[in-house]
Amino acid sequence: MAIDFRFIVIGRGMMGAAAARHLSSMAEGVALIGPSEPGDRKAHHGVFASHYDEARITRTFDGNLAWGTFAARALGRYRDIEAKSGISFFSEVGCLFAGPPPKDEQDFLLRALTVSGTLGSDIEIVAPAELDRRFPYLAVGPDFSGYFERKRAGHINPRALVRAQARLAEQGGVALIEATVTSVRDAGSHVEVTAGDRSYSAERVLVAAGAFSNFHALLPRPVDLSVMARTVVFCEIGEREMAIFGNMPSTIVLGDREEDHIYILPPVRYPDGKLYLKLGGDTEALSFSRLEEAGTWFRSDGSVAERDHLSRIALQLMPELAGCPVTSAPCVANFTPTGYPYVGFTPSPRIAVLTGGNFVAAKSSDELGRLGAVLLREGRLGDEDFGRELTPVFV
Repeated sequence: MAIDFRFIVIGRGMMGAAAARHLSSMAEGVALIGPSEPGDRKAHHGVFASHYDEARITRTFDGNLAWGTFAARALGRYRDIEAKSGISFFSEVGCLFAGPPPKDEQDFLLRALTVSGTLGSDIEIVAPAELDRRFPYLAVGPDFSGYFERKRAGHINPRALVRAQARLAEQGGVALIEATVTSVRDAGSHVEVTAGDRSYSAERVLVAAGAFSNFHALLPRPVDLSVMARTVVFCEIGEREMAIFGNMPSTIVLGDREEDHIYILPPVRYPDGKLYLKLGGDTEALSFSRLEEAGTWFRSDGSVAERDHLSRIALQLMPELAGCPVTSAPCVANFTPTGYPYVGFTPSPRIAVLTGGNFVAAKSSDELGRLGAVLLREGRLGDEDFGRELTPVFV
């Protein structure tokens, strides 16, 4: 039978759009299938994505060499993607980590300094006595030091990055198909993909559906993936607050446990025309195993309890936010038991999977998409691309 496409990428999110762009320079006959962001989130009853936002932290400072490498490779291509697409998405405002003295050699900060040395990242250590003077918006413990990555760090606009990736993919010959895929089947000589009332065939398929990878019949066997609720808090910023927070870098404040870390995005203008400072954490335990559960969460405003908890932390860390209106929104994070993303084939040699952001993948999405593209074309990933670490685990 005639095959419609050589490769199909399922999922028009950050990883899927990146994979399609990279495939556009590797092969002909590529399609990218996925829905656009719903116009009315609270009335939508389909799949969602977590890139429906205006700001995500980007940095190379990381305690894991693989994750640091993915970020460094992606950051190295940001400006080229912007120039070729005509879409700006990267704000190079720097990224500050603030934390107490390391407790042992396995402390995140010491590991991150080692990884930064390997990657050649420029990290400035700010002593406790200097931290308050250099970054006066932030109120932390008197023994906290700063670790400031000024260059090639800051934040990206995930919506804009996805638009840029899709534009370049289409310019490179990729067919963009706006539809939700509900079934992927290995037919022996090819793969059949059902999207709406249409069916498409391909030699190989890459499922890059993020947290929704297990929610439709997209994979011959589900991946081991925890899909967790996350609430983000937005503090509306006025002229007074902009004088204080307007020049702040992206900021991550470390707690006693990894799940106590708090991330803070500097003021960014959102589609409603207002400026918001965004803050989030990693402590929520609510998880989803069905599409209906995830959909209900995405149609909500997140957890009221978590909103209040994060609001209290925001005022502790940034007292000048007192009086700012606070709102919240839902997000999800997906976690793998390995701590690494999945980039590998399923039990079918024609169906591959790319997922597992582990709450840190937005900044690295272009590199993870590239790895998905290489996997689809070459059939494997080498050690230079951490192929063994990225092997999927199935339920």
